[in-house]
Amino acid sequence: MITLNINGKDMQVDADPSTPILWALRDNLNMTGTKFGCGAALCGACTVHLGGQPIRSCVTPISAAVGQKITTIEAMENDKVGKAVQAAWVKLDVPQCGYCQSGQIMSATALLRTNKAPSDADIDNAMSGNICRCGTYQRIRAAIKDAAKSIA
Repeated sequence: MITLNINGKDMQVDADPSTPILWALRDNLNMTGTKFGCGAALCGACTVHLGGQPIRSCVTPISAAVGQKITTIEAMENDKVGKAVQAAWVKLDVPQCGYCQSGQIMSATALLRTNKAPSDADIDNAMSGNICRCGTYQRIRAAIKDAAKSIA
């Protein structure tokens, strides 16, 4: 058994230490908000925060998370910045199919925690690697700017 701190709670995971965080969340803990996209850290659908930083959970083993805090999309409604990002997503009707959006929101939240007034270049840099097959990038950028204004 491996103990992981997920969304502020210690949880026991019965898995090999090399198991990716994504599969521990989805298969062992039935937390399905974090999505599987590519399995190679290329699309960003699996983004969670580890120690406050966005990481790709499909390639990060649970052994790397022991003693650190994992935050998933399920906890964003209880976070001031995450809640602002989610509200902006709804307000500006960002999702089309929605599959990538949990990863997009996690990356946007991490950006706004460190940069309260990001430029377009800052947003592009922070969101690089988060792929939206529906092409909602302009709405994503607008929502990040809207969330930044609401938390300023």
